[in-house]
Amino acid sequence: MSTEAALTEVHSAVSGNCEDPQAPVIVLCHGAMDRSAGMLRLSRQLDDHAVVIRYDRRGYARSAAVGPPYTIGAHITDLADVIERHAPDRQIALAFGHSLGGNVVLGLANQQPGLIERAVVYETPMSWLEWWPSRTGSVESRPDPADAAEGFMRRLIGDDRWERLPASTREGRRSEGAAMVGELADLRRQAPWDASLVNCPVLAISGEHGRPHHRKGMRLLAEMIDGAQYAQLDGAGHGAPNTHPGELADLVSAWLSRRAD
Repeated sequence: MSTEAALTEVHSAVSGNCEDPQAPVIVLCHGAMDRSAGMLRLSRQLDDHAVVIRYDRRGYARSAAVGPPYTIGAHITDLADVIERHAPDRQIALAFGHSLGGNVVLGLANQQPGLIERAVVYETPMSWLEWWPSRTGSVESRPDPADAAEGFMRRLIGDDRWERLPASTREGRRSEGAAMVGELADLRRQAPWDASLVNCPVLAISGEHGRPHHRKGMRLLAEMIDGAQYAQLDGAGHGAPNTHPGELADLVSAWLSRRAD
């Protein structure tokens, strides 16, 4: 079962076991230059036993018309709104954040204790830290946001694949540059969450083939947050929700099942 909803703020999609009022609710938050469709393969792995909420963060895909501010704080507010609209009377059993989306999830857990029961974050950037590589959190080298977005996508998918995309798709991704530049610059300036105020159990995951700073960051995050744990996803890189959705869903489901412990 799947229903679509065009929200006042951002666009969302709900799927899964919507007929069961006891089914746990999972919300998925995508990273920079991604969209809710990037969470679809993971969602399908979770749909049988949960209600799964996906949404396009402001400035991206079907939420492209939702304008600035493109800050982590604004994204946190949007996520709270999505939850209120789709699960107003139910606690979110688990929130999953991929890449920058993990900071949105942790920020919400920080600001609204008790709203999220458990959290899983995958290769979440901590670019406010001095040792974090500047290229992943800095956009100063490309003053045009559209060029910055194209550069990001070329690094992500490669030049050949980028050139093969339809012109309309390339233009659409370039138009998302303002959102990317804003949120990455904001993340570079300040931490969007306080580890001492994140009270829900957190699982921090990095891929076996993730970049060294992502692997280091996830281990550090697990040490910073009381009760958090670290896991490695074998064979995976940064794009695990698309490349290893089944294996990632297994980790998410296992963390969810610990609610009963």
